[in-house]
Amino acid sequence: MTGSNCPFCQLEAACIVFSDDVTLVIRDAFPVSPGHTLIIPRRHVGSFFELTPPERARMFELLTQAKAELDGTLQPDGFNIGINDGAAAGQTVAHLHLHLIPRYRGDTPDPRGGVRWVLPAKAKYWSGQ
Repeated sequence: MTGSNCPFCQLEAACIVFSDDVTLVIRDAFPVSPGHTLIIPRRHVGSFFELTPPERARMFELLTQAKAELDGTLQPDGFNIGINDGAAAGQTVAHLHLHLIPRYRGDTPDPRGGVRWVLPAKAKYWSGQ
């Protein structure tokens, strides 16, 4: 890993939930919900679209493993999966990371729209607004 000012390039081993030679899995330092997890490539890369096909495959394999681990420990009722790719999309750490956000019944009054809430005016497409 490289990136002298990158928090994901300087992770301490104690922060890593599990990993392989290409990808790391950690808990988010500012979780949206219990178990909020990040899947991060070891190579310092800013965008999902810069990943090699093998890196992308490994990220998705560890995403599946992280989901299974959360199912076994926290039993969430659903998940949001997302990537903020670029500053305009809200990316604040310039090292690609995929969010796996466990969701629980009742964690919000109306979860419909899910990731569409990144643009609140567009989220309630079913209401005709």
